[in-house]
Amino acid sequence: MAAPNDGGYGQYPPQPYGEQAEYPDPNAQAYGSTASPPPQAGAPHPADHGRKKKRAYAAGAFEVGTGGNAGVGGQLPGAGQFGAPQPASPAYGGYPQADATQPGVYGAQQPQYGMPQPAAPGVGGYQAPEPYYPSAGAPPGPGDVAGITSGLSSMQLGAGAGPVSQQPQQLPPQARPVALNTLYPTDLLNQPFNVAELDLPPPPIILPPNTSVTPSPDANCGPKYVRSTLNAVPTTHSLLKKSKLPFALVIQPYAALHDLDDPVPIVQDQVISRCRRCRSYINPYVTFLDHGHRWRCNMCNLTNDVPQAFDWDAAAQKTVDRWQRHELNHAVVEFVAPQEYMVRPPQPLVYLFLFDVSYAAVSTGLLATSARTILDSLNRIPNADRRTRLGFIAVDSSLHYFSIPKDEEENPDASMLVVSDLDEPFLPVPQELLVPLTECRSSIEDFLTKLPGMFVNNQNNGSCMGSALRAGHKLISPLGGKIVVLSASLPNVGYGKLEMREDKKLLGTSKESSLLQTASGFYKSFAVECSKNQVSIDMFLFSSQYQDVASLSNLPRYTGGQTWFYPGWNAGRPEDAIKFASEFSDYLSSEIGLEAVLRVRATTGLRMSTFYGNFFNRSSDLCAFPAFPRDQCYVVEVAIDENLSKGVVCMQAAVLHTTCNGERRIRVLTLALPTTANLADVYASADQCAITTYYSHKAVERALSSGLESARDMLQSKVTELLQTFKKELAGGSMGGGLQFPANLRGLPALFLGLIKHVGLRKSAQIPSDLRSAALCLLSTLPLPLLMQYIYPRLYSLHDMPDTAGVPDPETSQIVLPPPLNLSSERFVPYGLYLIDDGQTQFLWVGRDAVPQLLFDVFGVEDRTQLHIGKGSLPELENDFNERIRAVIQKSRDHKSRGVGSIIVPHLYIVREDGEPSLKLWAQTLLVEDRADQGMSFHQWMGSLREKVVQ
Repeated sequence: MAAPNDGGYGQYPPQPYGEQAEYPDPNAQAYGSTASPPPQAGAPHPADHGRKKKRAYAAGAFEVGTGGNAGVGGQLPGAGQFGAPQPASPAYGGYPQADATQPGVYGAQQPQYGMPQPAAPGVGGYQAPEPYYPSAGAPPGPGDVAGITSGLSSMQLGAGAGPVSQQPQQLPPQARPVALNTLYPTDLLNQPFNVAELDLPPPPIILPPNTSVTPSPDANCGPKYVRSTLNAVPTTHSLLKKSKLPFALVIQPYAALHDLDDPVPIVQDQVISRCRRCRSYINPYVTFLDHGHRWRCNMCNLTNDVPQAFDWDAAAQKTVDRWQRHELNHAVVEFVAPQEYMVRPPQPLVYLFLFDVSYAAVSTGLLATSARTILDSLNRIPNADRRTRLGFIAVDSSLHYFSIPKDEEENPDASMLVVSDLDEPFLPVPQELLVPLTECRSSIEDFLTKLPGMFVNNQNNGSCMGSALRAGHKLISPLGGKIVVLSASLPNVGYGKLEMREDKKLLGTSKESSLLQTASGFYKSFAVECSKNQVSIDMFLFSSQYQDVASLSNLPRYTGGQTWFYPGWNAGRPEDAIKFASEFSDYLSSEIGLEAVLRVRATTGLRMSTFYGNFFNRSSDLCAFPAFPRDQCYVVEVAIDENLSKGVVCMQAAVLHTTCNGERRIRVLTLALPTTANLADVYASADQCAITTYYSHKAVERALSSGLESARDMLQSKVTELLQTFKKELAGGSMGGGLQFPANLRGLPALFLGLIKHVGLRKSAQIPSDLRSAALCLLSTLPLPLLMQYIYPRLYSLHDMPDTAGVPDPETSQIVLPPPLNLSSERFVPYGLYLIDDGQTQFLWVGRDAVPQLLFDVFGVEDRTQLHIGKGSLPELENDFNERIRAVIQKSRDHKSRGVGSIIVPHLYIVREDGEPSLKLWAQTLLVEDRADQGMSFHQWMGSLREKVVQ
């Protein structure tokens, strides 16, 4: 069926971005209005040597020319253009390298902490940004021996690995002073933030030698699992308070949707040694005593006995080398749990699908697409133990149950039972409503094939989804499992009935926050009840009208689920159907944990004070997850209750869960951090991405409790407070005309500005509350790498990308991306082609002066007016440049390469600079450093911060 191309909630969002929704700065230069770089004289780019002809996509270049030769009219293309002669060592964005001797110029080769270093060539000859963390007291430089030494010490090299009796004597950590990261101030105004710095690893964790009992390089937890906002912990609460920095952990126990993509060592022998007092798990940072017969807990110092079976292989009936055990070599391990870790036999994997079959769901193709995707994904649903169960309920103004027979029965047809009593819906034949996938496979396939036809003529506009949820909970609560809601309607009948409360007059006002809060207490109280019975809820929402995402998202928020929002979705648009089918299929195939709990323990003196994420806080330090997803992160704030006397402190997260295959397991992640009494060490070891993640969760909490303006004010006052503290405590009270801040935190002002201007938080009267609520859900659940991109999107220049971009790297076989650019229209030229990607949506920006050859090579058309703008995809053409562009777009979507699991497949929108205004304005809102609507530009932002700090 044809989809309406109405620009409402549909093809490109809604009036948040249409009808003058976002006004660019009238004084700012228009896109492409910046002067292109001057022509470069001299030798052609080294990559041009011996190469065949190459396209020239500069303004006015209509013919194919040889790289380095003059374009049309005998003019050389400007530097950085496709086909232009390149400088010998191109710098940021393909522009000439700044004078290395000129101080304070971005691009100059200065020995600054965190600055891009010239050690190794990066993408296409660009210098790869490599972090350099010199040792304390030593001048920075690549040959710094102390820096190398401290780097080796951070890997915990040097400890013995022989039998117990040969293990060397361990000195107490506090007796081993160690040089931590050195603080390097930078001037934020003269040495601006470069987006490539967001890809740098956090400041290294520098531990004293022999801190761990084995020399394993995996003894400390890697940043893809746990990141601390501070990689050097203040020894006192007063020092932490003085720093104004937060102390929190960003925890993502799983780095992939499937175990095969991220293997973790598994301890199979069920010998689990734990501290008798604090219940911490044995790990690489314990100390062995009494000839290895006892071990001292690194959390609470209690001495414990080593289990007799710890050095014995029961399967092989022989002794084993203790120092080869996974839990002493790896900070991230998974234990197979014995019987005492189970309160009941492991539950099977259960999926109960609640289909909206109202007119809205049927007419948009949601019912047909959902049923077809489940049918095509039956082989992907985890079922290795052959116990997985499925159930189906259809919902309009009544409940439609489906009794599915086993395959061997004579009549394979499912029978439909309609219940109209919504107050106390009963369960007819409950034993046939939740059926084993293996034993009923043929009947399930038959049912899913026929389901769309059962409701093809349904004109019912009612939705009793609240009552359906209660019935679903009653059905699966004896076992637990997942309720999967697929809805295109506002629940308007029965329990949890919601009203249309969207009021455009409230948008952009102080009363807007009321639209972001739940309209009915049913959704939170019901979610808590589900959590107690190990029932998790995931919401897939598709309405083209108001759907009250703010209320419905409470269900996943307290049950370990997620809310996926598809505004204006219609299966009549192939892009919509393909996106949802791909994401839903990957969702069904994901390996999830069941009946899970998360607890974080720490060294005496530290306490986990606040938890953020989608779960239910069952007690002060226990987070309950009926289902544990693999594509979310969690933030835990840490309090310092007592002075820390140790030189190293440890924190340990443990996730007890049942795998999809019915095995009870415990995933344990142990992080060791050095302590310091020096404020400079604290700042030098602060992680700007982890800090931003913490404040993203804080801002969402503030927005939901006190309003959007309060959240924005909190972010601005926090970054101002940090700058003021640095000035007062570490810069001698003077800024010297600039704005001093540590180089490792240089991106913090840009990231905070990105948060303030984000669709979830920014001040605007044009953003529907559903769109805002969905964005807030992502801001509080996305894994850190995806969250950084969501806050500060990626911008790539494609028309002049290096020859190595868009093709596989010879060593890694991974597609190479062009160098990212800062999000400013100053980076644009009118003849350019750019990709803007926030991880959820991609925009391919075509400049108003793009030459016909570029249009023909990329899109297969020679006139911009022939371009299909809006939601779409690139045609597959048989030329090198088209293949490279498609490879870059696909690689930019590849979340797996960043060490995170995600089912998201971003939509691609083709944007013409002189095309549809609302689409253009939407894309421009992602340019964080530009002024738009009521948001200030990055230069204005930095100016206002400086004024506040100098006062």
